[in-house]
Amino acid sequence: MKKPITKKFIIAISLALLLLPLVSFSAEPKVYLSAGDTAWMLTCTALVLFMTIPGLALFYAGLVRSKNVLSVLMQCFAITCLVSLVWFALGFSIALGNGGAMNSVWGGLANAFGNGIDFDSLYTVDKSTGASIPKILVLMFQMTFAIITPALIIGGFAERMKFSSMLWFSAAWVLLVYAPVCHWVWGGGFLKDTWDLAGGTVVHINAGVAALVAAIMLGRRKGFPNTPMPPHNLALTVAGASMLWVGWFGFNAGSGLMAGNAAAMTMLVTHLGASTGALAWMFMEWKKFGKPSVLGIVTGMVAGLGTITPASGHVGPIGAIIIGLSAGIVCFYATQYLKRVLKIDDSLDVMPVHGVGGILGVMLVAVFGLTLDGLQKGVADAPSISTQLGHQALAVVVTITWCALMTFIILKVIDKFNGLRVNSDDENEGLDITQHDEKGYNF
Repeated sequence: MKKPITKKFIIAISLALLLLPLVSFSAEPKVYLSAGDTAWMLTCTALVLFMTIPGLALFYAGLVRSKNVLSVLMQCFAITCLVSLVWFALGFSIALGNGGAMNSVWGGLANAFGNGIDFDSLYTVDKSTGASIPKILVLMFQMTFAIITPALIIGGFAERMKFSSMLWFSAAWVLLVYAPVCHWVWGGGFLKDTWDLAGGTVVHINAGVAALVAAIMLGRRKGFPNTPMPPHNLALTVAGASMLWVGWFGFNAGSGLMAGNAAAMTMLVTHLGASTGALAWMFMEWKKFGKPSVLGIVTGMVAGLGTITPASGHVGPIGAIIIGLSAGIVCFYATQYLKRVLKIDDSLDVMPVHGVGGILGVMLVAVFGLTLDGLQKGVADAPSISTQLGHQALAVVVTITWCALMTFIILKVIDKFNGLRVNSDDENEGLDITQHDEKGYNF
């Protein structure tokens, strides 16, 4: 005998039919704007811009002689303005655009001048949930990276390069060196297997090599290495270094493009790497010269930050401490060797701190990312250490080769048409007066 259809059964079926449109049968989650991730990335973008102005600007300004303090501040400020426009116009599309016919080599020009990126365009940061942030925010965040990289190079030719030549160099270098390497490593290019969260190759090796080439091509400052050229205002340098340290949390912890556990771990290892690098450099200097210096501890901090940068998304606290320790020791000796043995006038130590630190970090991430408390340790599809070391070494070699070659060509062309270096009289008087007709101090 059949049971009659009950009232409860009819109600249950009705509710099920009403809820059916809410059930998604798609394998892909619905893409949505994540307010939390967007807020975090807005904060990180401001922090990374803060690294250049005022952070790096003050850091470098205190390191040069008083007659050149304004020239360095001006260069950092002008680069911020110029590179912002260059990145919006062409750089972002070449580096991270999605219209490249040869997408393993470059990103094409489909997104030039923000084309295809409107008010509602989203960039998915978590495919498992569909969480996304505005694509225009990705453009802006990456713009701040493009700004600070040529600004770092200033340290290689400080106190002797023409301001006009610096502008030409920065614009050309961002398009011909920075943007291609950025695409190869971060934009799905042929170096996409490289572990480099926030720029060991793209930022630090690139900046270090370019600064070294520029320092060699422009030649030494008058009097180097026999005439003492101490920093004129270490208080400015310490203030700038402190701003760099704080801003670096946006640089590294923001490079995952989302808030969460990974960002928190990245922030911790960034801080530990900086702290260990600073102390390691301080103790090395204390042992060698008898006293610890303020300049030494802040330089070690920058070395620690630059070295942990590529590894910060792949290692845990113990790995970060070892990497920071390595940075303080290795970069200290690299600085001594470059200036005292090779006598290359990389004025503010860009290559031995950022370049060498970047190389060290890019290589060590393959070791500590897969051992100790590395975040890839035990992952089922993780590569072997030897395999990942191969990927890392390839990225280092390609970045050094491309950057050195293109930097040399860019500087040669600029030298031919505009000249690179100020004349001897202008260098003696200082770039503040001769390039900008202003003085940093009125005493």
